[in-house]
Parts: sequence; structure tokens; C-alpha cells
Amino acid sequence: MRQRIVITGMGLVSPVGSTLDTAWQNVCEGRSGIRAVEHFDVSNFPTKIAGTVQGFDADAVMDKKEQRRTDTFLHYGMGAAKSAVDDAGLDIAALDADRIGVSIGSGIGGIGTIERYAVILNETQSIKKVSPFFVPSSIINMVSGQVSMALGAKGPNLASVSACATSVHSIGLAARMIAYGDADAMIAGGAEAGCTPMGMAGFCAVRAMSTRNDDPAAASRPWDKDRDGFVLADGAAVLVLESEQHAKARGAHIYAELTGFGMSGDAFHVTMPSEDGDGAFRGMSAALKDAGLNAADLNYINAHATSTHAGDLAETLALKRLLGDAAAKVPVSSTKSVTGHLLGAAGGLEAIFSILAIRDGVLPPTINLDNPDEGCDLDFVPHTARDAKVDAVLSNSFGFGGTNGSLVFQRYK
Repeated sequence: MRQRIVITGMGLVSPVGSTLDTAWQNVCEGRSGIRAVEHFDVSNFPTKIAGTVQGFDADAVMDKKEQRRTDTFLHYGMGAAKSAVDDAGLDIAALDADRIGVSIGSGIGGIGTIERYAVILNETQSIKKVSPFFVPSSIINMVSGQVSMALGAKGPNLASVSACATSVHSIGLAARMIAYGDADAMIAGGAEAGCTPMGMAGFCAVRAMSTRNDDPAAASRPWDKDRDGFVLADGAAVLVLESEQHAKARGAHIYAELTGFGMSGDAFHVTMPSEDGDGAFRGMSAALKDAGLNAADLNYINAHATSTHAGDLAETLALKRLLGDAAAKVPVSSTKSVTGHLLGAAGGLEAIFSILAIRDGVLPPTINLDNPDEGCDLDFVPHTARDAKVDAVLSNSFGFGGTNGSLVFQRYK
């Protein structure tokens, strides 16, 4: 029999703050983390705004020498992971380290480091100018590697790479490792630092991002008729998952239970979802089946909803199909309206917000939803947070390549 999986710790680095309390308060109060990009010259970019990280001190988690040798996404991942482990009170040295693993992925990884050394090599034509730390500082699995080395976690060590579904897949697969006996606890989530010249240029090239540069706080506007694309953001989010038995044996505080995980593939297009949201529907359905729930049992859905025309409508259609007669009753919101889109870290951040919604009985709002687009007519919790009894939450993440992932969290009983 598979074991029950509980969440005992959470940590984040985000555009709305880098502590749980600060970030959650800002999300619930609708305080946008979108701002003008200042860390490189964007004067020639059509998009000049992003969700840049606030309140993070890399010195608190890595020494200066190690920071110089590693990409920013590794700094964020390390910060979120250490915060989550501290929050869980997980003393790995006092436990069986062979039974504690790490599963932290990224959608893009060390793109900033890659582009920096590409320029250096092109300008100098000398491989001597390329750091011996270039590869280990930029490859995606090194967040898990660095975290395991820093914390002494010797269990399963891996990194999922599935675009914007990365964190959900990292968390879901980690849960299954615990459920079927490969580990007692897993440190799982995602990290991203894609707000670089090449990162932003790439998304600008496909015309996927908002150009509402004169009003950054209003740029991310899921389901709104006037939305013009998503807002890129950076950060990391990590959860500590444990078997119920392991958590109870050490007297851990339990936030919630992870009861469902579902995946699917669109098999449709490189960047666009199928118009009817079929892939999203199948992924959500699989998560509910895994949890043993009906759609009507859900009290809240944290949607993927990035603020693109095709994506928001496709997810709405998928939700209507999933919820059926309950479509008008189940609240849905997009916290990306406040945080922007953290790509491979988005699902981890939204999992944390979903769990805090259960803890506090608060539905975070969708800000900037001034004029709902045609067909986008669910209860999207517009503008302001709402008090509600929340026992079961579905959290969605969908990515380029037609990859989909959904998680179900429930109040622990």
C-alpha cells in the first residue's frame, strides 16, 4: 500500500518577497511584484518589465566565492530549499540521510551564465577565458546537486525539466518516490532566473510577453479582454514532502496532504495549447482520480492562467469540462496576476499559495481582471481576496511542448 504524503516545510524566493509571510500577504493584498527591469539595458526591447526578485540575500545561503562560481538560478534554488528545510525543522544529520532526497528542476537553468560565456568566447576566441565552473554552474540538475551537498541529503537526486510544468512534475514525482518506498522525505520544487537578455529576447521574439511598460503592475491580467501577454519573472519555490509516518515520528508540523498528481501531453503544438484545452482537462482529471475526488469536491483552483489569449481561454474551457455542473461554484484564480510567470518555478510557488489558502481559509485574488474576455466567465475571484473554507485545492501548470501537470492538496486529517 502506498504511503500518505504530507507537506511539512515550504520556502520561496519571489518577486513579491522571499519569506512565506511577506509573499503571501502581498499576494492576498494584490500587491504586484512586476516592475521595470533595471539589471540590464532593455531600451531596445519591446518588453521592459519583469517580476524581479525582492528581499533575497544570497550571502545568507552561499559564500561569495560559491556565488561567483554559480548561476543566479542556483542561488534562488538554494535559498528556497534551505528556507523550506528550516521551516520543516528537518535535521537531516539526525535522520537517515540515505532516505532523504532532492528533486528541484528548472525550465531554462543557467541561461545568464551561458549567454555571458558565449559573449566572452566570441569576443576573445580563447577557451582560457571560459571558467572551468561554466558547465556545473549552469546545468539544471545542479540545484538538486548543490542542495544535497549543502544539506547532506543522500537519497534520490534528480531534476525534472518540463518547461512551465517543471515544479509540478518535480513535486509529483518526488511524492511518488516517497509513496512507493524510495525515500522518507524529499526536498522538491523549482528555480528560475530567466530574466536575462537572451531569456527576454527569446520570449519577445515569439510575441508572448506583455508590452504594457507604462503600467507594470497592471501588465499581468489573466482572462481580461485587454491582456497582451505574460510577464516573465524569476525566483524559486521548494516544498518538503514526507511520508505521514516519517513526519509524525519526528513530531513535524503538517501543513497539508498531497493526495493527487496528474500528467498529460497535448500532442498538438510546440507553444500553443489545443483550442479545447483537452490536454489540460486530462491532466486535471488524472490528478483528481489519483486523489479519489470528484471535481465538485474542490474548494479552490489555482490556475496556470498566464495572461495569454490562447492559454487562458483553453484552460477555462478545460475547467468547464472538468467541473461540469459545479463550474459556477468552484472559485478559480491566477496568482500570476500578482507575481508574473516564474516558468519552471511557477508551479512550486503556486503550490505554496494553494497550501496557504487551505491553512488560512483565504482565496488569493486575480488582480487586473477589469473586463473579462468572452468565454472567460468562471468565478475568478477578481481584485480582492475572499475568505472561504478550503479543504481541497487543485493547482495547475502547463508548458511548451504540450506538457501538463496538476496537483491536489487537501487539509490534513
